[in-house]
Amino acid sequence: MFTTRFEAWVRRHAEALTSALGRLPLTPNQVTVVGVLLTFFAGGLIAFGHLRWAGVVLVFAGACDILDGALARSTNAAYPYGAFLDSTLDRYSEGAVYLGLAAYFVSIDPPLQEWLVLATLAALAGSFLVSYVRARAQSLGFVCKSGLFQRPERVVATLIGLLFGGWVLYGIVFLLAIVTNITALQRIREVWLQGRAQRLEREREIKAKASRPAPNQVP
Repeated sequence: MFTTRFEAWVRRHAEALTSALGRLPLTPNQVTVVGVLLTFFAGGLIAFGHLRWAGVVLVFAGACDILDGALARSTNAAYPYGAFLDSTLDRYSEGAVYLGLAAYFVSIDPPLQEWLVLATLAALAGSFLVSYVRARAQSLGFVCKSGLFQRPERVVATLIGLLFGGWVLYGIVFLLAIVTNITALQRIREVWLQGRAQRLEREREIKAKASRPAPNQVP
């Protein structure tokens, strides 16, 4: 899967920078907050039409999103709250980018304007659902890691759209509107299959118990 290979490649290169970061008076959570603030700034740049500058800022924001985890692991500062904060602020980051895109598309001439705004909102909903479905499934004990377009792919696609702009950006927004919701549906199906397997296993156990004779019953 592209996501797995991409994350492994990024993690290898991120570990090389953590030794330098470890000398700075920065905690992993502070790096996380810096990253989300940069994303808010990028969202504002998008809203005012400075797409390429927004893409450049998002590169640095993405670097913070990668380095916070690497710094936490290298300094033995990986705690559950840090993971919780990172995941929560990731949703704010995605929301800022999509809201910036929606504000930018308002200036596009109709009828493309309406379609782009709707596609942006659909991509926002799909992106949030991808993350929510996984979090909810894992809280119930299910494994939920599949999906066509996970967060690394969404970030890379958005960066490409911002750097090239124009019809490339429009096409990527429509693509995100489709594939994010497909990914959410893939994860829902993955959890449904696991739930069905659990239900069938329980039914087999109940039937097996019902077919056994009672301890004091004479066959």
